[in-house]
Amino acid sequence: MLEKIEQLKEQVSRLSASTAEEVEALRIKYLSKKGEISALMNEFRTVPAESKKAVGQALNELKTLVTDHIANLREQIENSRSVNEANSLDMTRTASPIALGTRHPISIVREQIISIFRRLGFSIAEGPEIEDDWHVFSALNFAADHPARDMQDTFFIQRNPDVLLRTHTSSVQTRVMEKQTPPIRIICPGRVYRNEAVSARAHCFFHQVEALYIDEHVSFADLRQTLLYFAREMFGTDTEIRLRPSYFPFTEPSAEMDISCHLCGGKGCNFCKHTGWVEILGCGMVDPNVLDACGIDSKKYSGFALGMGIERITNLKYRVKDLRMFSENDVRFLEEFTSAR
Repeated sequence: MLEKIEQLKEQVSRLSASTAEEVEALRIKYLSKKGEISALMNEFRTVPAESKKAVGQALNELKTLVTDHIANLREQIENSRSVNEANSLDMTRTASPIALGTRHPISIVREQIISIFRRLGFSIAEGPEIEDDWHVFSALNFAADHPARDMQDTFFIQRNPDVLLRTHTSSVQTRVMEKQTPPIRIICPGRVYRNEAVSARAHCFFHQVEALYIDEHVSFADLRQTLLYFAREMFGTDTEIRLRPSYFPFTEPSAEMDISCHLCGGKGCNFCKHTGWVEILGCGMVDPNVLDACGIDSKKYSGFALGMGIERITNLKYRVKDLRMFSENDVRFLEEFTSAR
């Protein structure tokens, strides 16, 4: 029996394991009730009395050896796992879990509008938000006594009345017309400012997208087809449009465009005030005076312009009743647009 114990000692000294499961299997093999050590304990009963002391001492040494060796193997594996976890830990991450965000509804709709006009060949043009009177008003055929120049509508810089916050992105159009020879086909998205009381239906800043197309032989029919394409891409293929005469200083003739209410299908509901139509933008043919003021020959070139409020389009798509919600950064409101990213 002493020989068998020595063989097991040598065998145990060579034991190794790479996983916790393998260590557990060794423990069961040697230390469980049906394991190798228990079998030797049962066999110990048959050992002669004069040999029991030596055999018992050797058996205890074997059990201690097996127990310590398996404990060492388990500790090595746990230490290795801790090191691997430490190496894979990103120490630059915040201790708090970071929830995935979503895009702002204004950004979502803005990109949808831009995408539609890009398919029509329009490119993006941008300009400064702090502008001068010429690019915002004078170049766009605004008379010196036009109401839009009143302090109640425009944020002027007090020390320099010629400098102001732009009231529309049409100022970008004037800058492009001054520098670029037709054909011009641009879309101008951006933030604009007006001196208005903040309420559920109005704000002192909002977002616009304006489009401008100038070339030879551009007609009102081109404008109408562009508007029809945009409306059906934005609101659905069944959408109809209508154009109502209007007035803007920088276009002649001018019109406001309505779309058939996509909630009631034009039958009339509370949203469209039972008319079946919803106004979404203003448009018209570029006034020859504007072309001439920007250095473009109005006898050779013609063009159309259109502009819309992004908040208005967003309301039509998502029915947001309070404009203030777009700028209050309420996470609960923004989370409603997770699926629209």
